[in-house]
Amino acid sequence: MPSHPGLTLLAAVASLITTTYGAFPLTSDSNCGCYKTNATKSNYFGHHKFWDFRSLHEHAKVPPPLDTFEGNERADATSPFFGGGQAWAATWAMQNWNNTELLQLKNTYVNDATIKMVNSFNNIYIESSHNETAGQAHNATGPWLNGTAPWLNGTASPGLTFMTMRTVRHDNFQSSAEFESRSAGYQFLSIRMYARTKGARGAVTAMFTYRAPPTPHNMALVQEADLEIRTNDPPTYVSYTNQPAWNSTGDIPEATRNVSLPSGRRWSDWAHYRMDWTPGSTTWFVNGQQHSSISFQAPRDPAHVMFNSWSDGGSWSGHMRPREEAYLQIQWIEIVYNNTDTGRERPGKCVNVCSIDETTELGTPVLITGDSQSQQPVSQPPFPQQPRPSTTLGRPPTSQGRPPTSRTSQTRTTSTQSKTSTTKSTTSQTKTTSQSRSQTSSTLRPTAGVGGCTSKKYDQCDGKNWAGCKVCVSGTTCKFQNDYYSQCV
Repeated sequence: MPSHPGLTLLAAVASLITTTYGAFPLTSDSNCGCYKTNATKSNYFGHHKFWDFRSLHEHAKVPPPLDTFEGNERADATSPFFGGGQAWAATWAMQNWNNTELLQLKNTYVNDATIKMVNSFNNIYIESSHNETAGQAHNATGPWLNGTAPWLNGTASPGLTFMTMRTVRHDNFQSSAEFESRSAGYQFLSIRMYARTKGARGAVTAMFTYRAPPTPHNMALVQEADLEIRTNDPPTYVSYTNQPAWNSTGDIPEATRNVSLPSGRRWSDWAHYRMDWTPGSTTWFVNGQQHSSISFQAPRDPAHVMFNSWSDGGSWSGHMRPREEAYLQIQWIEIVYNNTDTGRERPGKCVNVCSIDETTELGTPVLITGDSQSQQPVSQPPFPQQPRPSTTLGRPPTSQGRPPTSRTSQTRTTSTQSKTSTTKSTTSQTKTTSQSRSQTSSTLRPTAGVGGCTSKKYDQCDGKNWAGCKVCVSGTTCKFQNDYYSQCV
């Protein structure tokens, strides 16, 4: 499990994106054949969605924390905005799973949580920023995106609203917040949020993609790209990772970057966070500046998109004291993406190329190539594509409930409630906030003994820096998964 002192702090990459506002006409999504992003290398995506939490005054209400574990698990949505039939709920599913089964394992290799944790609908709500001026709420001072973005420089009332995801340390448990995409078919995307993290030390807030391993024991095969903020870290640090970031012998340094925010910003300031997952790499931006890029172990297969705010008393999150709280607060979320779900695929060339980066109106695309009245084919590269591995990872059995992003492999009990139904379902899974790019290979490595010891089924048996047993128990074989991990199967 990576420890903070062992991570390298990197200077942000000094690469501002060049953007020209007002050069193209506003249009609607129905007139867009695809969406071009403005990174150093342009990518094209087939779909666009935008969720705006800034003017939801009728839904603004801060619910008091619930004092019982069961009360948090059974809590209702805090507002009709999060309920069934709403645009938000059509894409996102709030979570109420807990880690009680995980704690019963008493296996610190799997997870080192020290307190019970439950996700609660009660910890996701709309809040009003009564005490902030427009400038404070928008952080409109200072140029970014190579010029101040017009839609961040407009007026806003002191009563601006935003979505809050809260985690609370109760006397004998932790309540947290998580929601995930209902679809597990996102394959390559550019996702953005205007957000900040506030509150007590000992919490983690995150935006990430996640694909479950084929079986609970294949923790090295989880695919995940993370943007995480730990409130135990210095107030300028953001952590970026293509999982897994560790194995039983220690950290995998190529997988993680700890980067200092640009221009002296702190994660408690409002900022524009962006994560681009494209074939072969994950790239992160803050306020239009490329902040980090990792090609090592980049995710490959369709995945969920997730947000959370949590703590479990483990080594990654740290400890919060009773009655302390921490928050991920989000003004808006925007995403352009490709999706493998039936009916959502858009193979072939782009038509009527649009952009969400060149717009003067947040959430509304502009038409940068094509006919504004009709869809005419244009000569552009196809949407990002990548060959599937020879062995495809299995899809999660449910679109609800993944464990929180952390540096640990986690087995979890899922008790989820749909926002459109009160039906509960329970499933047991393993989550590593870890994943592997090289993932599945059919190559079986020969076993070789170390001191005569034997690895049990599903235990590690080889890998870079591995100094443990390299002989698998009878009936199993040491199977190569990636350079850092082979497993007895």
